[in-house]
Amino acid sequence: MHCVFVQFRCTPGKTYEVARAIYDREIVSELFSTSGDWDLIAKVYIPADEDVGHYLSENLFGVPDIVRTLTTMTFKAF
Repeated sequence: MHCVFVQFRCTPGKTYEVARAIYDREIVSELFSTSGDWDLIAKVYIPADEDVGHYLSENLFGVPDIVRTLTTMTFKAF
């Protein structure tokens, strides 16, 4: 499995609705609200046989009121 972190910027006033919709899809390991430039951050485990970009696009990025995302790939854990 590949672990990635995805940050979300939401339409103003829609963060809780976006969080609920993301959580309901049952593909994130953890989901947090954050301060700063991004509204939410999710930890997602991508199956090893899946393309990361396609997997996220097909399963996550179609949630209404997501304005922008930033995906951070991870590598070796220490």
